[in-house]
Amino acid sequence: MPYSPVGRGFLTGTVRSVDDLADNDFRRALPQFQPGNFERNLELADRIAAISGSIGATPVQVALAWLLAQGEDLVPIPGTKRVRYLEENAGAAAVTLSDEVIAEINAAVPGDAVAGERYSAAGLAAVGL
Repeated sequence: MPYSPVGRGFLTGTVRSVDDLADNDFRRALPQFQPGNFERNLELADRIAAISGSIGATPVQVALAWLLAQGEDLVPIPGTKRVRYLEENAGAAAVTLSDEVIAEINAAVPGDAVAGERYSAAGLAAVGL
């Protein structure tokens, strides 16, 4: 079950700087949002945005469609607070990615490309890991 499939907001296009986050936003403490990592991850999100623009979908829809194309046994669980984002997420089911586009996504964002761990040491300790 892919968790946080829109990159904690990176793929929404709404987070272009750490300053876009509220002072109390938990993402400010995550390794992926720290200096150096943030810029690298934003670059990856921009790659997906370029691909999504070329096929007439949003980056969120492309990310979710890519996950759905990985097999019948995956169920992405994007979170949302607004109906418009729920509708955008649901629209991913109508996005069909060609083999060429899937290969382009895989090349643009290889499996080990995300910079920074998912959680800080303190965050892992809080859940007993």
